[in-house]
Amino acid sequence: MRKTSAALATLALAVVALTGCTAGPAYQGASCDRAAASSGVEDLANISGEIGTKPDVELFTPVGGESSTFGDVVVGDGRALTSPSQSAVFEFSLFSGKTGEPIAGTAYDDEQASLASVGYWEQIVPAFGAALECATEGTRVLSVVTPDDFGAANLQGFGLDADEPVVAVFDVVKVFPSRAEGSLQYNDAAGMPTVVRAADGRPGVIVPDSAAPTDLTVQTLIKGDGQKVAEDDSILVNYTGVLWDERTVFDSSWDRGTAATFDLAGVIPGFTQGLAGQTVGSQVLLVIPAELGYGEQGGGSVPPNATLVFVVDILGIDPPASAQ
Repeated sequence: MRKTSAALATLALAVVALTGCTAGPAYQGASCDRAAASSGVEDLANISGEIGTKPDVELFTPVGGESSTFGDVVVGDGRALTSPSQSAVFEFSLFSGKTGEPIAGTAYDDEQASLASVGYWEQIVPAFGAALECATEGTRVLSVVTPDDFGAANLQGFGLDADEPVVAVFDVVKVFPSRAEGSLQYNDAAGMPTVVRAADGRPGVIVPDSAAPTDLTVQTLIKGDGQKVAEDDSILVNYTGVLWDERTVFDSSWDRGTAATFDLAGVIPGFTQGLAGQTVGSQVLLVIPAELGYGEQGGGSVPPNATLVFVVDILGIDPPASAQ
């Protein structure tokens, strides 16, 4: 049985090697479906066990074919992976398609879980990304990957033969939203930035031709019905930050293609004060004066005495660390 941390690191190194590339499946929302998930490949193994726990897997070896394929062993009824950048918790086990022997896998332990995305898996092994597109929370996926699609570097890293296919069993344990999900709220927008949204939820911010508020100003644009955020929580968010005077974006998780995790006790005071008491699923507009932001010194791409505008989608509380 080959199951080593070095072998798992091989997959992580594949991501490092591709960080300069723009990778990821081109699907979004309405075009998302699982038509290919009934391929019949799921009948090539007996798989048992609860979702999120290490499965018992008996492969009818040898398993392989001319092309990579996948099938849903269990179909969950939770939130779907409708965006390549959407954060989720996956557990997985890898097997040799030639011998059926385990190769590697995750710990199936809540305390060791990490966040990843379909785009993350797409960069590691494109066939894994294809197998996870549009899968729902609670789904177990069987993916059979040809040696060519798994890649020579990965085969070597796992100590596999050049002609050895790989079988993966993925559990989609938890899926976080990629954008705010709630009811639109009415706000008196006089003197405040206007927020517009793209189809995928990405916000655009229009700063008015007027003086910035001198006090912290908070508007809830979308009201979610999730858990309330406390000042010492760790939260998962998508956000865009704009400089009021320059009217330019200085930071955005949307640009990076992955949601961000923040410890609210460790960020600028205006961010903490503005988000405490908000609920998961909400989109919040913050206008933060310099004294509650980066002050007279500024920092990074933020100049001294800058008023900041943030649009923050609150996606979850106390998420696992990111695998990316």
